[in-house]
Amino acid sequence: MGKVYLVGAGPGDPGLMTLKGKGLLECADVVVYDALVSPAILAMIAPQAEKINAGKRRGRHSMMQEETTQLLIAKAQEHAIVVRLKGGDPFVFGRGGEEMEELVNAGVAVEVVPGITSGIAAPAYAGIPLTHRLYGSSVTFVTGHEAAGKYRPSVNWQAIAHGSETIVIYMGIHNLAYIVEQLALAGLSKQTPIALVRWGTRPEQEELIGELGTIVEQVEKTGFGAPAIVVIGAVVNMHKKLSGCRPLSG
Repeated sequence: MGKVYLVGAGPGDPGLMTLKGKGLLECADVVVYDALVSPAILAMIAPQAEKINAGKRRGRHSMMQEETTQLLIAKAQEHAIVVRLKGGDPFVFGRGGEEMEELVNAGVAVEVVPGITSGIAAPAYAGIPLTHRLYGSSVTFVTGHEAAGKYRPSVNWQAIAHGSETIVIYMGIHNLAYIVEQLALAGLSKQTPIALVRWGTRPEQEELIGELGTIVEQVEKTGFGAPAIVVIGAVVNMHKKLSGCRPLSG
């Protein structure tokens, strides 16, 4: 029986891949990777490794979650080093905890290798610090896409609206109209700054900056789409001054 490594690939820029993760890609026997892992990261995989696309994008599943887990178990029975390569960080809205639990239940040795999550990296590359002593000293991370039949019916947007100065939403573009409506109903000002950061840290990164009350109209007008991180709060105002300091993407 081999070992499965749940490796976070980071947000896309190959320079943000951890040294430990890169080392595992270079010696892996099998790599099972997600849809949002960038081509530059996939290029790090050893030439002799078997590469399997298990990517999931909205409405397009290469492999169901249960199939992915069974595949990892089967490959661990045949090979010493099996890498499950996931975008961002495996344990931040990446189903890494679910996959690790199933592997443990199956008696498979498993280890997590954290990655830089897009909720931190994408705003940083856009010149938006999630905390700033003058604008925000607390951050809430939340998913805008919820699983059916989960532990509770929905995100408590009322609590989210008043829980911190900065809100970071993963996978929120498709439900943006609903999310904005709920935050406004909870009392968040329609003039609250909001930023959408698409393909964060990659060469094709782009941003859409606006206000809570008009951002949905901007999205419809520009065709701005997923994958993108949503940042809400006064820290978004820093974008105008700091966006020119963006790091060079690999």
